[in-house]
Amino acid sequence: MVQRTSVLSWGAATRKTAVGLALAALVSTSHLLAPLPADAQQFPAFRQALAEGASANEGISAFYRAHDYAPLWTGEDHAERRTAFITALSRAADHGLPVARYDIDGLLEAVARIRSERDRGMVEARITETFLKFASDLTSGVVDPQRVDRNIVRQLPRPDPEVLLTEFAASPPAAFIRNLAPSSPEYARLFRARQQLEQVIAAGGWGARVPETRFSPGTSGNAVIALRNRLIAMGYLERSASASYDAALQQAVLDFQINHGIEGDGIAGPATIRAMNVAPEERLKSVIVAMERERWLNIPREDRHVWVNMVDFTAKIIDHDQVTFETNAIVGAQPNDRQTPEFSHRMTYLEINPDWTLPRSILARSYWGALASGGARHLEIVDAQGRVVPRSAINFGRYTPANFPFNVRQPPGPSNALGEVKFMFPNPYAIYLHDTPERHLFNTTVRTHSSGCVRLSDPRGMAYELLSRQTDDPQGLYHSVLNTRQQTRVYLDEPVQIHLVYRTAFTNVRGELNFRDDVYGRDARIFDALMRAGAVNGALRS
Repeated sequence: MVQRTSVLSWGAATRKTAVGLALAALVSTSHLLAPLPADAQQFPAFRQALAEGASANEGISAFYRAHDYAPLWTGEDHAERRTAFITALSRAADHGLPVARYDIDGLLEAVARIRSERDRGMVEARITETFLKFASDLTSGVVDPQRVDRNIVRQLPRPDPEVLLTEFAASPPAAFIRNLAPSSPEYARLFRARQQLEQVIAAGGWGARVPETRFSPGTSGNAVIALRNRLIAMGYLERSASASYDAALQQAVLDFQINHGIEGDGIAGPATIRAMNVAPEERLKSVIVAMERERWLNIPREDRHVWVNMVDFTAKIIDHDQVTFETNAIVGAQPNDRQTPEFSHRMTYLEINPDWTLPRSILARSYWGALASGGARHLEIVDAQGRVVPRSAINFGRYTPANFPFNVRQPPGPSNALGEVKFMFPNPYAIYLHDTPERHLFNTTVRTHSSGCVRLSDPRGMAYELLSRQTDDPQGLYHSVLNTRQQTRVYLDEPVQIHLVYRTAFTNVRGELNFRDDVYGRDARIFDALMRAGAVNGALRS
């Protein structure tokens, strides 16, 4: 009877205090949730109830079977584990997780209603199920990206329930739960950025909007003061009483432009002012989405990897969290069927002097009419064995692009659509990185011009850096193959991890927050999905 009374007292106490704090404090009492005095038949009742409660999840069932249905949460020596978990749940909103999904109030009420070993078994199963929901959300994301946008084709690193519970049972609980969050430096930096933005919003934001005019060195007056004050509030400028567009203000504008993907000239034109006037609430939305995206990518990030950020229009080689090579990039056009998909893979070889086999979608959209009427003479028609088929032998009137029985290719050469090299990571989406003869497109700001693949401004530099780990003369190796004019594969001795990502909010190694435009509208859809899942606080829901 004594143990039953303490369980009931816990439930009563929590109704008089804040739920999370009360639970965190009270579960530390070692005698809470201890087994009720029972005869020999009551322990089987706990086992039976736990088996029933866990039956919907095979991973949970397997864990408890393997441990002879010993409790993980509701034993008298489990206070530290309970405290660690409830403390983590009370802080779930800091990660942008859907707190209501874990139903802390419901857990407390269930504990308060324990009257028998059967009740305790059902509560044990419920706490475990809640723990797995929380762990899955924190390690690998709240929403399923492919339900948000079909061009996000990531395989989420969902934890195996049985493995997760087994490791948790054998680990210090607070440290284990803390380590569920992504361990990447980027996640930690985004976490801090979120906290800072929330503090800015709570303090009233970045102040008055800047007038939409053009500022340049020598400008002075009230509008310059508004610009100065905004940059001070955003952390780009030290406090100053100057009312003129001086060198310090120009440098602050330049730093802002660099961090927002605007051509850096230190002159605050319309694009700069529009970006500067974006409210901190909108920037916070981007950070929340970036944290969710980082959870989707919670896989070991190898010391060397290629990082293509579509909305930054760059491709980088990263070594130990440092950029060792960077080039501008062109990505897929904005219509949905031409967008570059998001996924991770492994780059295995370079193809120098590539040919180009036209995908059926591009053949239909851009070349079929010319091909059927005798044009597009730079293209060859080849059969399944790679033999060139004379056009005179083909009755184009019998076919459409969908049922055309041949491939259409462009041979290697200076005008080839893929340029002189492509970087291959064979994947189901036929996406790769490559050179391009259309150099003028790199002069545009929003570089969404391809049919899905990623075009590089400096493909030779990318090739040299990738080959540098397997030869003392990467340039010599590259050009010796290029000069043969023969289509040739050069395999990487060590395949390189590649990530095609979409980050409208990201940081650099100094922790500076960068923002880019949501050119495909994907982040807006992800934020809406997070909001529907309850992962967004009330201030941003309106």
